[in-house]
Amino acid sequence: MTNVLVVANRTAESPELLEALKQRAADGDVKFTLLVPATPHGVAWAADMHSGGEEAEQHVANAVERLRQAGLTVEGKAGDPDPVAAVEDAVNFDKFDEVICSTLPVHVSKWLKLDLPHRVERVTGLPVQHVVASDSTVPAGG
Repeated sequence: MTNVLVVANRTAESPELLEALKQRAADGDVKFTLLVPATPHGVAWAADMHSGGEEAEQHVANAVERLRQAGLTVEGKAGDPDPVAAVEDAVNFDKFDEVICSTLPVHVSKWLKLDLPHRVERVTGLPVQHVVASDSTVPAGG
């Protein structure tokens, strides 16, 4: 069985990510672990960088339910607010064979400004697939 780490935040519930995971599952026996960094948005970041936990947990719950309904084997967890640190924590505690990194489009993605897919590849040494979700398909409030 192949273990795939899926890193997503606002895009965790996007149809583009669901489609990418379904395509990956069609390639063979796979188990997904959805990691949602608990990154707060807006002014919350300045007040408390760990204030995004509740929102991250909600994204995890909603996305895991949707992915399981699609027939995928998936577990989910919220991680460190820093997405690179969250990935490092995940790969230090579990063994993964590859990573799927889901972001918003380049004009709105903070993660792409950080070059997250390439940074994840460098820190993990694992192959990384980048999935871009349209900001119009991301659920409101997410």
